Amino acid sequence: MKFHSYSSTCAFSSINAIKDKHVTVMGLGLNGGGEAAVRFFLKKGAYVLVTDMKTEEQLKPTIERLNSDPDLDTSRLTYRLGEHRIEDFENADCVIKNPGVKYEGNKYLAAAKAIETDLSIFLRFTECPIIAVTGSKGKSSTVSAIYYGLKEAGYKTFLGGNITVSPLTFIDEVSSDTPVVIEFSSWQLSDLRGRKVLKPHISIITKIVPDHQNWYGNMEDYVADKRLIYADQDSGDYSIFDAGPDEPGTGPKCGGTWGDLFAKESKATVLRYDAENPRYDLGKLLVPGKHMQTNAQNAALVMQLMNVPKDKIKEILQRWPGIDHRLQYFHSWKNKNGVTYKFYNDTCATVPEAAAAATQAFETPVTLITGGTDKGLELNKFTETVINNDGKFLPVKEMYFLEGTATDKILPELDKAKVKYNGPFNSLCELLDAVKKDISEKDGKDEIVVFSPGATSFGMFSNEFDRGNQFMNGIKERF
Repeated sequence: MKFHSYSSTCAFSSINAIKDKHVTVMGLGLNGGGEAAVRFFLKKGAYVLVTDMKTEEQLKPTIERLNSDPDLDTSRLTYRLGEHRIEDFENADCVIKNPGVKYEGNKYLAAAKAIETDLSIFLRFTECPIIAVTGSKGKSSTVSAIYYGLKEAGYKTFLGGNITVSPLTFIDEVSSDTPVVIEFSSWQLSDLRGRKVLKPHISIITKIVPDHQNWYGNMEDYVADKRLIYADQDSGDYSIFDAGPDEPGTGPKCGGTWGDLFAKESKATVLRYDAENPRYDLGKLLVPGKHMQTNAQNAALVMQLMNVPKDKIKEILQRWPGIDHRLQYFHSWKNKNGVTYKFYNDTCATVPEAAAAATQAFETPVTLITGGTDKGLELNKFTETVINNDGKFLPVKEMYFLEGTATDKILPELDKAKVKYNGPFNSLCELLDAVKKDISEKDGKDEIVVFSPGATSFGMFSNEFDRGNQFMNGIKERF
């Protein structure tokens, strides 16, 4: 893949220079990033044009919040919905790009005089110490644990980025001694290439597994964007990388592991984590699963680097409640025979390895709700775990599948191994009705039900968060 490199020069010489500039926000969306950009630029006195291929009806919640806010001068706000127009990009002083849009082959972005993102604007105009996290698995839980840990230790700190909070929402509240924890997707990092604005005090790359292969096409290009997180660090900074092996067949072409490659390249002080040999005795956490222990271990390491005492680190992280949509315990229900069911929402498991890990996060076999749309990823880790011919993993008690292209790849493997499952179901409502029917009269021990799709949400849901919310609401309505 040929990577686009952006200018190191900003369209705005300062935040004050934003006043009266014409800014096009590409992608309003429903998750807050586009909305935060609109709010920021309006409050700084710009003329803002929002353009989105979604319709006014699809974007209604976001539009209503903006239009009803008395603190915004909406006379400076224009909506261009259901289409893009080339002149809106040509005539803008700056275009604020959505990370989910590729630059390559995009005629609208090619017509722009200058392109920024909410993250590039934040990084250009703040001097706060950045704790930056990327990876394939566990990055959201890791930033959540770091943020919780620093806040509970007494720091004034903020959390933003890919975790659906734009840092533009708190840009006016940070200073040079305010640590900011940012989760970066590979796309968000790609949008920073060439800008020279990301120099984190601490960077972490969580476990690397294949992801977004339908976008990148290969692991090397996918990981090339991840490597940008430490590219401009120096010896006064810290880089934290995996010390364990990669999944078979997923490591770098040059040999070794991704963690080894990162460690050789980074100019920062390098520290390694190992899921099999943890640095800290954190005791029993509230959140289940070995992978959550690893995320908490990385949070502990960051807290130590930020001078939090070791005994305080353990006490704080044992109170960490986890994060919404990541193995989130949210409901329990007892059937007529006294069997208690605990329900967990793990909708942000969008890769097969994450769903496989969710089945092993508890000390008992689980009922798994899974499946969805394929991202061009290998599914063998998931199928190996749930088929479990050699007894290596905990068995899965029951499985319910949502329809989708990933499900279409998995089910023949289960059929071949004569593993029973339910579905696929063409709607979440239909699936949950089936679950209710099956468990209402069961006898036996208490059980755990986990919704961990291991796939994307395209088609049935707006995004994975909508998917998780629909799941939780559907469970609460039925149980």
